[in-house]
Amino acid sequence: MNTPTVLSISQLNGSVRELLEFNYGRVWLRGEISNMSAPSSGHLYFTLKDEHAQVRAAMFRGARTAAKLQTPPSNGQQVLVRAKVSLYAPRGDYQLIVEHLEDAGRGALQQAFEMLKSRLAAEGLFSPERKRALPAHPRGVAVLTSPSGAAVRDIVQVLKRRAPGLAVSILPVPVQGTEAPAAIVTALTQLQEWLASPPENLPPIDVLIVARGGGSLEDLWAFNDEAVVRALADMPIPVVSGVGHEIDFTIADFVVDVRAPTPSAAAELVSQDQMQLGSDITQLARRSHAAMSRLLQLQRQRLQAVRVRLRSPERLLQDQRQRLDTLELRLQRQLRFMLSQQRQQLQRIDARLHAQHPARRLDAYRAAIAQWQQRLQNATQRHLQQRRQWLQHLSQRAHSVSPLAVLGRGYALVSDDQGQLLRSVNATAVDSVITARLHDGEVSARVLTVKESP
Repeated sequence: MNTPTVLSISQLNGSVRELLEFNYGRVWLRGEISNMSAPSSGHLYFTLKDEHAQVRAAMFRGARTAAKLQTPPSNGQQVLVRAKVSLYAPRGDYQLIVEHLEDAGRGALQQAFEMLKSRLAAEGLFSPERKRALPAHPRGVAVLTSPSGAAVRDIVQVLKRRAPGLAVSILPVPVQGTEAPAAIVTALTQLQEWLASPPENLPPIDVLIVARGGGSLEDLWAFNDEAVVRALADMPIPVVSGVGHEIDFTIADFVVDVRAPTPSAAAELVSQDQMQLGSDITQLARRSHAAMSRLLQLQRQRLQAVRVRLRSPERLLQDQRQRLDTLELRLQRQLRFMLSQQRQQLQRIDARLHAQHPARRLDAYRAAIAQWQQRLQNATQRHLQQRRQWLQHLSQRAHSVSPLAVLGRGYALVSDDQGQLLRSVNATAVDSVITARLHDGEVSARVLTVKESP
């Protein structure tokens, strides 16, 4: 018979967890929160349920921070979660590992956002290999934004302050509403044509800024449009996104070459601060001078080291003699120290031998033998005395039960002529011979009468 495979509980739970995580991966779920628990560790533990079923869920601190959950969701709240199906092996509990959680009201847009993001990422549009470096000294910059928003004013002010001679071209488009995606795509297409065949009155453009102010997910949705994202990916020049605030993310942020937290920061990234440039040149000159000074100093030190090492043979011999004398003195001190150690050890051994000499121990042995002899003699006398007393006691007890002692009190033992003791008158007859034993001898007699007691 084949021997069955025996699994431990840990092996079984680990295998089931791998099956769940492999087969389901990550799923989106909508449900109601209950049994919310938020310990001091920062993790969240709760139950996600609907009207027919429920499942345990855990959201760890890192995922909670990424989802910007400052306070835990409340019991009864309808939420949309992205989670990994797993199993908690120590208890064998099937559970969800939540990676993202949001109110169900924003779920449809967010789900569309995540689906488009995943699809474009799979195509490689977000690959780091596609990212281009920004030009260090651009000749001109194009700004695609709303002409009436605060973003364009902030960008122009920053560029005038940092790079007054930089040419700026504004591409006015709506950045919010249903007509915004088509307008943005049209402007990007027009810009590509200009870059391919520049008009005479258009200054050169080396970098593009896509910008708008902050807002809700719905306000920023134009920059999550697939056509807009693909048009940005096709731009032949580096693109910087400055859409929303630092906490806002759009799909356009992932496809552009550089993401800036704000429109003003985008302007700072594409422009070289003239004052800072002068300061950098001065700093570079100082660093170059300092580096040259350090190099010269290092060479001087190396030359000095070579001079020190190039000593005359006579000086080398003197150093060797001095070293030899030092070693000889150290050897003598070590030998004296070793001899002193050996003498001390020999003295200790001699003292121990003297203490263990047989002559010093014979007196102790004699005294011990004499003591044992006295104790043996005393014990023998005590034993003999006890034996005498015991023998006397036994003699007294034997005498007390002896028949002779009874005879001494006037009794006699009567037997017939056969020597059998007479215990009854019926054991003898008239004219028969009997013998009476007294304590000091025997008496023979003839029976004259036999009389039985009444």
